[in-house]
Amino acid sequence: MPTISVNKEELFRNLGRKYTFEEFDELGFEFGLEAEEPEEEEILQNPDLANVWKIEIPANRYDLLCIEGMSRALLVFLEKKQCPRYKTVKPQKFQQMKILQATKQVRPFGVAAVLRNIKFTPDSYKSFIELQDKLHHNLCRRRTLVAIGTHDLDTIQGPFIYDAKAPKDIKFKPLSQAKEFTAPEMMEMYSVSHCKFMQMIQVINL
Repeated sequence: MPTISVNKEELFRNLGRKYTFEEFDELGFEFGLEAEEPEEEEILQNPDLANVWKIEIPANRYDLLCIEGMSRALLVFLEKKQCPRYKTVKPQKFQQMKILQATKQVRPFGVAAVLRNIKFTPDSYKSFIELQDKLHHNLCRRRTLVAIGTHDLDTIQGPFIYDAKAPKDIKFKPLSQAKEFTAPEMMEMYSVSHCKFMQMIQVINL
């Protein structure tokens, strides 16, 4: 089952009170979560882990993959909050997305939505991106079934084209990067970063 790491102080703020680990573990058991505290050895190696709990969630509850969704669900369970109700509204202007024939061979279906009046803080944006990444790894089966893309509608304009190109012809500016990369360049960049990360983990383990 998926496991997420949450900052317990942020969790307490969202829930409106502090919990001992035993109290939260009992609440989690009643709701269907399993919490785990960091080991003392882990805290000695990384003191920041003292404020982090790992929480295992049910495989079919993708709404719990972020601290915001988990907090909301627990507050509803505790009857401190009403269950949210979502609805679609007719937009003033419709957006169009066209899936080209080349794309249909690899991604035959596409779905798009516009979310309005969304305001991010640095922390909420980071949480949003982490949620998207967790969805890619779990529900989307590492992007083999589904790939999710998020864009700022204030910076782009439709109609939108969903195209499939050869890797060398794809140019893309990843998040947190200042320049565009082709697909092979991007894969090489992330491959080198992953190798350095694994080497760092091996050194720590030694």
